[in-house]
Amino acid sequence: MDQTKQDEEYGYDLFPERNTGKHKKSLIRDSLFIFNHKCQVMLTFAMETSPYAKVLLGAMKNSGCKVLKDRHFSCEDCDGTVSGGFDAASSQIVLCQNNIHQQSHMNRVVTHELIHAFDHCRAHVDWFNNFKHLACSEIRAANLSGDCSFSNEVARFNFGLKEHHQECVRGRAVRSILAVRKISREEAQKIVDEVFDSCFNDHAPFGRIPHGNKDAKFAYREYANRDRYYANL
Repeated sequence: MDQTKQDEEYGYDLFPERNTGKHKKSLIRDSLFIFNHKCQVMLTFAMETSPYAKVLLGAMKNSGCKVLKDRHFSCEDCDGTVSGGFDAASSQIVLCQNNIHQQSHMNRVVTHELIHAFDHCRAHVDWFNNFKHLACSEIRAANLSGDCSFSNEVARFNFGLKEHHQECVRGRAVRSILAVRKISREEAQKIVDEVFDSCFNDHAPFGRIPHGNKDAKFAYREYANRDRYYANL
């Protein structure tokens, strides 16, 4: 397959620094490291303080997939439409330093992409050929990362009552698929619908849908104390 066409079909065109040799930084951009430095600082803070991230990092380590900051995260300039991505080919999380400006946003992106990394670790996910696998991980990431929390939806002026959370998850999963795969919206919606129930109800490793930091902290305490619980049985 032509490399340019392949990059577009798999979403790599949204992350120009992933394309070795195709993205030449200007001298001005080389001299301005402030975005990268800020990204690195916010990433460290997220890994050390976010209860969402701490659950996922602990679960991955326990599954034999220890995450190393310098190896598995990369702060890069991206297309203006995306905040981050999981590169399955390199097992690396891309954080879009030009699009992430607040710590809360960084926490959410790190969590979202760590869910993909966790799925990559625990299951044989065929990211490039099986759209159902991709859809399932996108549903889980939207459901468990806080992307569809009440506060975030209010900030987007999205309001609803009956099953609003489910509809938010469904919509964000569809949009994520459309961003990285060249298929129609109808096809993406059909794929999401086919796997939605089982993937929406898969809450690993949180054991629940963490609707906010309070839920995530509770999940982290339960995860951290799991060995103590089983030792007392």
